[in-house]
Amino acid sequence: QLRLVESGGGLVQAGGSLRLSCAASGSIFSIYAMGWYRQAPGKQRESVAAITSGGATNYADSVKGRFTISRDNAKNTVYLQMNSLKPEDTAVYYCNARTNLSQLYWGQGTQVTVSS
Repeated sequence: QLRLVESGGGLVQAGGSLRLSCAASGSIFSIYAMGWYRQAPGKQRESVAAITSGGATNYADSVKGRFTISRDNAKNTVYLQMNSLKPEDTAVYYCNARTNLSQLYWGQGTQVTVSS
């Protein structure tokens, strides 16, 4: 079992920055990849960024060049640095972990609101 706890959301003006954190606990040895998803009101949840245990990353086209995903293995924590935020980035952001057995775990979500 894995437990994921997000933090770092909030309200920011357009053009500003936020950093989200996701701390994992439990069966962390089983994690293959971790990532961030987001869900805006009335929209489907979408992938934002992901990072594998080997450090490979990928990003949604809408955030490339503005968001950076990273991980601190010593702290079992994944970060999402979000710069040049836009109002369309407003959403609940969820941390996700995929295990070596393709099990999926989700955090509780953290709200990010970008005002224009």
